Amino acid sequence: MADITMYELPGCPYCAKVRSKLDELELEYDTIEVPRSHDDRTEVQEVSGQTGVPVIVDETNGVDGMSESDDIVEYLEETYGGAA
Repeated sequence: MADITMYELPGCPYCAKVRSKLDELELEYDTIEVPRSHDDRTEVQEVSGQTGVPVIVDETNGVDGMSESDDIVEYLEETYGGAA
């Protein structure tokens, strides 16, 4: 099991953006597909406090439920991209 987990919805362009950055940085990650209905997204809500995706959890660095694709991409680049 990878240290990074991404909650996503197939076809979501914001999720694709985050997935692309994870792949570019050659990071191992697990994905959890969330239901289409926001009302059924209880797991992602428990993790992040909201029902939108993408959301990542990075156990290595104590990140529990980061949302917003731009914030996630910036975090990944700063943390794993050598820019830090």
